[in-house]
Amino acid sequence: MKRLTKAEEEIMKMFWANGPSLVSSLIAKLPDPKPPHSTISSIVRILEKKGFLDHKAYGRTYEYFPIVKKEDYSKSSLKEVVSNYFNGSPKALVSFLVREEQVDISELKELLDQLENKK
Repeated sequence: MKRLTKAEEEIMKMFWANGPSLVSSLIAKLPDPKPPHSTISSIVRILEKKGFLDHKAYGRTYEYFPIVKKEDYSKSSLKEVVSNYFNGSPKALVSFLVREEQVDISELKELLDQLENKK
């Protein structure tokens, strides 16, 4: 799956949260100062070229909608992080999170229980 820039990812998050949208409705939801319509429109067209969005045309107005699920993008991104930064080892990732105090023992026990129940 193709990677997204930070700006592309922010726009995709809006589509995942709100569903089908017009460029103008995306801009309305952005904080001030609002970016130019042409900037958001360009990002949306790039997302469509990358295969993340598609559109329906209503005359000259396009309504864009996501065709890649957030879960699928998240899974792909996490696999890439594990591969690139943890030598392909999910264990190394979990170990890192524990060392950095991002995961505590009770959360690890919950994860172990989930793994046991999955078997």
